[in-house]
Amino acid sequence: MDESAAESGPLNILIADDNDSDRLILKTLLKRLGHDVLDAANGEEAVALFRSKGPDIVLLDVLMPGMDGMEAARQIKELAAERLVPLIFITSLTEVEALAKCLEAGGDGFLSKPYNRVMIKAKINAFNRMRLMHQALSDQRDLMLARNRQLLEEQHVARRVFDNVAHTGCLNAANIRYHASPLSVFSGDVLFASPRPAGGMLVFAGDFTGHGLPAAIGAMPIAETFYGMASKGFNGSDILREINQKLVRILPKDMFCCAVMVEADFGLNQLNVWNGGLPDTWLIRSSSERFILPSLHLPLGILSAEQFSAEMEIVRSLPGDRLLLMTDGVLECANGEGQLFGEQGVRLAVESAGAEGHPFDALMAGIQRFTGHQKFGDDLTLFCLEMVDEAGLTVLPDNTAPSTLAGPTQWKCVYEVQGRTLEEFNPLPLLLHICMEVPGLRRKSGEIYTLLSELYNNALEHGVLELPSEWKYTSEGFNRYYSERTSRLGTVSNHYIRFNFHHEPMHWGGRLSVVCEDSGRGFDFQSHPVLQSTEMAQSGPRYGGRGLALLKRLTESIRFHEQGNRVEIVYDWYL
Repeated sequence: MDESAAESGPLNILIADDNDSDRLILKTLLKRLGHDVLDAANGEEAVALFRSKGPDIVLLDVLMPGMDGMEAARQIKELAAERLVPLIFITSLTEVEALAKCLEAGGDGFLSKPYNRVMIKAKINAFNRMRLMHQALSDQRDLMLARNRQLLEEQHVARRVFDNVAHTGCLNAANIRYHASPLSVFSGDVLFASPRPAGGMLVFAGDFTGHGLPAAIGAMPIAETFYGMASKGFNGSDILREINQKLVRILPKDMFCCAVMVEADFGLNQLNVWNGGLPDTWLIRSSSERFILPSLHLPLGILSAEQFSAEMEIVRSLPGDRLLLMTDGVLECANGEGQLFGEQGVRLAVESAGAEGHPFDALMAGIQRFTGHQKFGDDLTLFCLEMVDEAGLTVLPDNTAPSTLAGPTQWKCVYEVQGRTLEEFNPLPLLLHICMEVPGLRRKSGEIYTLLSELYNNALEHGVLELPSEWKYTSEGFNRYYSERTSRLGTVSNHYIRFNFHHEPMHWGGRLSVVCEDSGRGFDFQSHPVLQSTEMAQSGPRYGGRGLALLKRLTESIRFHEQGNRVEIVYDWYL
């Protein structure tokens, strides 16, 4: 075997020439170089042999009867598809126009008659190197495509797992409108919404630095933290502290999460908002009344627990108000000229909604008009929450998975919060967790949390702090109420709130008795209208508003002792 063939192994070469002697000479030369040779007398035979044998290199005579070399070249190139098969024309032509036509038909080079052994060897080796290089590049491309498909499949699987965690909330609620446009399978934006055990809703929107899988690396722990703590009754501030601490611990130093946390209380018509690094949040009341809530905090994942502030801005709202929040992707939408949508685009779009239009629809339409067919340059998330009458809101689903662990059915427990702990600590999630140890009560988490929340908040605010409910009925009193609440919490060093729990199984299910006692002065419970009739009182001293009426509606019995600072409720649950 010739050493030229020994370098890469023998090639399978197809010769097509209608001249028998020329074909025989060329075939003999190629075999002496160590190659395997197929030969055809015309273009039709050449195409048929190529289809059946798939040679590595093709040598074609230009002028052949029937199908000439140029037509055969076109068909062979079509059959080869993405595979590179060097095609060399055998010709005695010298006219430039004729040679150019050969190249246009798919030829890669020429071999002149009469044949020269040295030139044949050099051309074959040169074209074979080009063929092998093309094959190596094609193999690498195919390997990269296969690897890319595998990575995408893995990301899709991971995305399905993430969605099962991240979308367990109430984003499909009737008073929510949202749009999310990720740049890739994973998005750097996150959007969660969860019903609160005592009613209302928690909403979290976040935007990690960058986009795609690296930007989504903190999304799973945020989702689990948000939904896990929301279902246990933690407030937005507590959840923010936990998320921030977790991100500080797990994220690289150059990554953080701009975020907005919203607590919506539809019963009290109140919004608590925390904005750390996201664009302004809009509260839209009418075509002329709009309130902008800017970012007042640094993003999550930057500050230590000691430096981090989770203080939320308290906003009085009205039924029908709409809260609009967005990520940076909205402001960074660009048109064909490279101009950004920006804050001005948001303002103009919101103003265009008028009195009857929906601000979410107006803003989405404004973005589409502005960008045209341009692709978004960042992950884009837009969210709108409407404040509604809680009684008219469809009951939000409780997606908390039931535990498979058994728990106690007959037990007693005493829990007391004292002194400065009343200012610094919210015991409701812990108290709910104690009650949820009873398997049958896990399905009643919303009602249980509502009872505990009303008992504790009334004991703290109206018993210990002696705040009158009437203050919350006007805008001026509303601000005064929460300002005074903060001030009085600093003077609770000698006070306490004590809970006594007793649960016992019954043949129908179970009975939970709760006694809540505080160190306040109490109130004249004997003359309270709710205790004297079944009508829902709308005013009153300590247990004014909805508190006492709600307790009476949800429980089997409610009794007051001492001077009114000790209340006992009995809650029956059924299988």
